[in-house]
Amino acid sequence: MLGNFITRCLILILGYAYPGFECYKTVERNKVDFGELRFWCQYWIIVALFTVLEKFTDVFIGWLPLYGEMKLILFIYLWYPKTKGTGYVYDNVLRPYASKHENDIDMKFQEWRTMAWDLAIFYWQNCTELGQSATFQVLDFLTPQHTKFSSKTKKN
Repeated sequence: MLGNFITRCLILILGYAYPGFECYKTVERNKVDFGELRFWCQYWIIVALFTVLEKFTDVFIGWLPLYGEMKLILFIYLWYPKTKGTGYVYDNVLRPYASKHENDIDMKFQEWRTMAWDLAIFYWQNCTELGQSATFQVLDFLTPQHTKFSSKTKKN
């Protein structure tokens, strides 16, 4: 076991920084190799999906021994030139599932987007109402204070 801190650092470096730099180099070349660009796009799609799923599954499987090390191995497997695991995972797992359920996924994202917008409007309205009432409360408090202060200064 490498230790949690070292494993997290290695995941950041080997799972995100190195692939990000390789993707950058691919994009910035004068002659873009579309095969390599496709590979890195597939990699980032898989990593994004894995990161989202991990947020929900960490509670259930994060306690497993060597969990961090298994994540590290997965990241390396995905981009390592000899394994090119990205192609296998994308072609045999992700693409068949996504193409079969694409309409359902689109509808669910549309529902979430609508719910998020409705929630944002609801909170905006509540915040403006609270802000308005708080402003009026402050003004109501300060107005008598101002009249007391101004009457004292007129007597002097």
